[in-house]
Amino acid sequence: MGNAQSCGVACLTVGSVYLLYAHIYRSHQLLKTNVLSSDHLPSFLYLYLRSLSRAVSRRSGHLHATPPKKRREAVFTVLQYRLDPVTLRRFCSAGGYGWDYPDTEYRDIPLCFPDFLCGRLLLMVLTDPSFRLSPAGLVRVRQSVKTLQPIDELKKGPFMLQVRVMEYRPIDAGVEVDICLSASSRSGSLVWESVLTLLSKNKLHTADTCFTKTEHESEQCSGQPCEPVPDNMKQVELRVPWRTNLLCAWSSSIYSLHRLLSLPAWLFGCRSQSAPSLWMLSVCLAEIEKHKGVEVITAPINVTVQFREPLLVPGKVVIRFWEMTKKRGQHFAEGLSFHMQQPGSNISHVVGMISKS
Repeated sequence: MGNAQSCGVACLTVGSVYLLYAHIYRSHQLLKTNVLSSDHLPSFLYLYLRSLSRAVSRRSGHLHATPPKKRREAVFTVLQYRLDPVTLRRFCSAGGYGWDYPDTEYRDIPLCFPDFLCGRLLLMVLTDPSFRLSPAGLVRVRQSVKTLQPIDELKKGPFMLQVRVMEYRPIDAGVEVDICLSASSRSGSLVWESVLTLLSKNKLHTADTCFTKTEHESEQCSGQPCEPVPDNMKQVELRVPWRTNLLCAWSSSIYSLHRLLSLPAWLFGCRSQSAPSLWMLSVCLAEIEKHKGVEVITAPINVTVQFREPLLVPGKVVIRFWEMTKKRGQHFAEGLSFHMQQPGSNISHVVGMISKS
């Protein structure tokens, strides 16, 4: 009996030492540099612990000063990243494309997949000492994505991922931060870039909306286009399954500590979880590709999108998209507008536009 207890204590000690080294000490050492290898990245466990410590010590909606000793550019780069077919298949299965999408002929890598790959890098930036906002309660409010080359370029060899903070912007609702995500090919040329706007909301703010208006939003009226909708509008109604958040968590796409911690309550039937913004955008683009053809999202293109009301799961949504022509100065630009809305109402979850570069 005594030998068994001693063996158990020894195993527990070895396990604790391994946990401290593999997930804490090693990750802490890796984050002393801004340039990392894809084979040596900090663990999600360590990053979530850092996120928790900063959430406790920082107030949301407030721009915090950075101590001089910790003042550096909030940017992380991963070199020699290689595309993993299993990860791609998981994303396609969760993001509206179907598990067999990677095997389909003439299909490019989904437009949101590089965003998904940057999930750990984004968490590294949000928990870095030089990041000036609390990582708790950050909300994705806007996003601008552009492709300069077909994303399939990333299949041809090791590529580079980078996430960096661009600008902090105090607004009435709190503080917005623009973060640039990018993917470059093995030759160093930019393939994909996204500017993501996150809002750290001031809890004392009582406004109905938590984003600032942009040029695209000013053209919308209560979630519907101000101009008459053309005859070529297509409409798709989808069920949002209860497992949406579970799929995203399983695919390691959740960077929000609050979302991760609230998963257990959601599993027991609490309908308080909202669908991830990345999932909503991915589903919109997947349906557009299925009905309009892959050429609509073939590089070079620009996608601008706003995330409005949260989408509670499970539920139903309607995705509408139509071609439109817009005047820019002396020129006319063709594009495709899309909305994700609640069926039978004007409640919009996603409002976006796709245009050729």
